Amino acid sequence: MDDLVKKTTTKKNSKKDSQRPMTGNEALARGAWEAGVRVGSAYPGTPSTEIMENLSKYPSEDVAAQWATNEKVACDVAIGASFAGVRAMTSMKHVGLNVASDALMSVTYIGVNGGLVLIVCGDSGIHSSKNEQDSRVFAKFAMVPCLDPSDAQEALDYTKLAFDLSEDFDTPVIVRSTTRLSHTRSTVKVGKRVEKPSKGFVDNPSKNVMMPNNARVRHPQLIEREEKLKEHFATSGINKWEKGRKDIGIITMATSYAYVKESISDASILKLGASYPLPDKLIADFCKSVDRVLVVEELEPVVEDEIKVMGFAVEGKKYFSRVGEFSPEIVRQGLEAAGVLEKRDLAPAHDQRITPRPPVLCAGCPHTSGYMAIRAMNGRVMGDIGCYTLAAVEPLRSIDTCVSMGSSIGNAIGVAKAGLESKPIIATIGDSTFLHSGIPALIDAVYNEVDITVILLDNHITAMTGGQNHAATGKTLRGEETHRIDFEKLINAIGVTWVKKIDSYDVATMYQTFREAAEFKGVSVVISDRPCVLDPVKVKGPSLTVISENCVACQSCMNLGCPALSWSDEWYDGHHKVKIDQDACIGCSLCAQVCPADSIRPLEAEVH
Repeated sequence: MDDLVKKTTTKKNSKKDSQRPMTGNEALARGAWEAGVRVGSAYPGTPSTEIMENLSKYPSEDVAAQWATNEKVACDVAIGASFAGVRAMTSMKHVGLNVASDALMSVTYIGVNGGLVLIVCGDSGIHSSKNEQDSRVFAKFAMVPCLDPSDAQEALDYTKLAFDLSEDFDTPVIVRSTTRLSHTRSTVKVGKRVEKPSKGFVDNPSKNVMMPNNARVRHPQLIEREEKLKEHFATSGINKWEKGRKDIGIITMATSYAYVKESISDASILKLGASYPLPDKLIADFCKSVDRVLVVEELEPVVEDEIKVMGFAVEGKKYFSRVGEFSPEIVRQGLEAAGVLEKRDLAPAHDQRITPRPPVLCAGCPHTSGYMAIRAMNGRVMGDIGCYTLAAVEPLRSIDTCVSMGSSIGNAIGVAKAGLESKPIIATIGDSTFLHSGIPALIDAVYNEVDITVILLDNHITAMTGGQNHAATGKTLRGEETHRIDFEKLINAIGVTWVKKIDSYDVATMYQTFREAAEFKGVSVVISDRPCVLDPVKVKGPSLTVISENCVACQSCMNLGCPALSWSDEWYDGHHKVKIDQDACIGCSLCAQVCPADSIRPLEAEVH
């Protein structure tokens, strides 16, 4: 992708468009660049992460692309750039829109100066999220148009369109992707960048300042804007009416359109390019043209319910689930259940059950020792969002709750205030998550004088989403050196008096420090400090090996859950001994530190 971007940006004035394979996220970034975006800001979150990463590969003189500390900050940055008169965008995963929603619900009243686009990536099927909420509901709630591309080409085209709609109708615009679209690759026709000169800041307090008197005036204008958008979408080229059978019509959108086309070829199909606001007249004409209408949409019956309100007896969720991601097979099964397609006689499925493999932390992950020590404390542990959420399952099983980004400290405060726990109350949180939304809760803990211990698991990167920089790494999105947040100074400034930083690979010190922290009356913070073993570079030290004759099969090392450790074919007292995969081992020495028989040593020592 880097080479492709360079070739494109060195030939901005090329008159010929070209085609190339792109993921949906690459296409979304490309569409923003071609539309003349000048500012982009995001917080990484799967499946949206690669959008801002790809935008940052375009020249810095074209676009200022950055990581923000959370999605609200990212949205506010984009809003500010829009105020300044340039085209701006922010990207986030679906739950990130929750964080940005406070800003969105105000800027929808304000409108825009430069075009303002929010790219929101849903996660139907919950591949890497805590829920599968439908962002189309948010679009309706905010009265913001929501475009639903069905493939990478439309991802590019709709993003460009979104900026035009934003400026033409004085509104922020949501472009909604999904995991399937964001990460699937297809051929895309690309064009050149269109430079949009800055409009400059427009001094208009009655529009830009949302106080009650101004908001009362703006609200009716939102309703008027909605009607104008409906009229526009009724004749817009983003909707596609494919005429076919008169007995059955299907209304669909986004990736579901491809599944419908693969399942049935002769039905009348209305593919909607936007799920809000709906083009009432176009939909009405379509419904009147066929005997029966099915709505095929992932997750919530957003479009189905709206059409029912219009007075048409459409069907949808009666045959298509509100849960999970669609596929050609699932759509076909729904059409079969509806009697639109003949049911097939399928051969009995083979039993494909396999032994489940639970998710585990990487070999040598610095979070492993922390959760071993936490488990030994027998405390009430509030977890958070990140790789370390895997401590909810065996063998590290040690956290009791996990709600949302930055919730752990606030949850711990609530448990402490309830006054029912006699055991230590502990909150665990990662470095990027702490910056995202953990700081306000820590301030609250100090302010309200609660007795909790916070374990800050600092692995120097935003690891779970693939190794993105943040304000405590000292590097920007483009890899440039910048100021680095000092966690100890920050936590001291908040008012925490008991703060200690320890090496995550020093197991004995970690156990002792955690006990001391739990004994302290008030707010104590332990910073468990070691870089991620994979990002930004893979850590690899001398591998360890098991001296088999010393191994007593006690399983102490296996309790780490390290994927480099496994049982061997040798036995001791009726139990398997262990072995180490030298290719997977990074030499962190955690297993050697917990081995009571001194049977795990560096490979070189064993050889000599």
